[in-house]
Amino acid sequence: MPSRVVKLSLLLSIGISSLVSALPVDRDLQSIYRRKQKSVNASGASTGANGLPAVGSGPATATDGSTIVEKEVVINGLNMRFKVSAPSSELVAASAGAGAAGAGTQARAGNLGINASVLFHGDGGQSFFDFPNQGVNNNLMGVALLSPDPQLRWGGSDPNDNTGLVRPDGPAHSAAVNQLLTQVLPQVVNFDPTQVFMEGVSGGSLLLSGFMLPTFGASLGVPGAVIGCGGLPPQVAVQGDISNIRIHWQSTVNDLPDLQTSIPQAISAYEKIATDAGLSTTQINQLQTADASPNGGHCEFDEKDFVSGVQLLSDNFGQILAGNAALNGVTVTNVRCRFSKPGVFNKPSKYI
Repeated sequence: MPSRVVKLSLLLSIGISSLVSALPVDRDLQSIYRRKQKSVNASGASTGANGLPAVGSGPATATDGSTIVEKEVVINGLNMRFKVSAPSSELVAASAGAGAAGAGTQARAGNLGINASVLFHGDGGQSFFDFPNQGVNNNLMGVALLSPDPQLRWGGSDPNDNTGLVRPDGPAHSAAVNQLLTQVLPQVVNFDPTQVFMEGVSGGSLLLSGFMLPTFGASLGVPGAVIGCGGLPPQVAVQGDISNIRIHWQSTVNDLPDLQTSIPQAISAYEKIATDAGLSTTQINQLQTADASPNGGHCEFDEKDFVSGVQLLSDNFGQILAGNAALNGVTVTNVRCRFSKPGVFNKPSKYI
């Protein structure tokens, strides 16, 4: 990655559903969010009409001292709420807000990049409010987006679907995100539009792999993406050439059954895209990697908990794409992950 480029981490963590005890797993994720919400309410933070923390009611300063700006705009009839965590010097003056004390600059082409760690948050929005990619980490500037869906599910849901894998609003949500990145965000923060990286978590990974990358990965010039605990083959026609995007798929030994089927399908689909574009096996093995060795449940990359696991993934985003990260002692290198049968992840091993 360019040494002088600060990339924005777009956190679109999208949650995912499956069947556990005949109930969609997203209910479990939403229970995590409800506990978090009780804590937020107990702290005295203001709430909006929908019961969520009010826009701008969260911390104004990131853990590293950079400034957090939160805004909400309407795009194509969808309420798009987002956070930016950046040095105050890179915030555009008109949008810097009180937290920046008027220190922002005028809009300009910057040398900052966007790590569209479209940590498309999990169903229920937990990761948006946690903002695990806040601050400037590994030269990556943090951005988080909140799903416009009433249930805070990226891509929405189908009432006839019991897996949580069907996301009928994926095209509309992706189009709104694309417009936010290309038209709205430049009026808030200075960044390099050629350095838009992305990260997906759980349901967010469904939007990222199923809709966002296939439709807008080429036009945005996305250099790389980490797709965590989720994945779908492209659900829409691929627009342009996305064969050279650096992609890492990260899961766990005990991920949800439906995901243990859909993630391998997604990996195979993206391999085929690269193969059809003429890339060699060696090139694909370097660009597309996968790991499912942490001995944890859904998104428990630290083998402990959903929230702390997502935090670990975000903390190691840059190192993962560089191929030298360690999650809970497991080194994530440029190797591939084989699946002996649907629903079973093996230890990573190079393809032959």
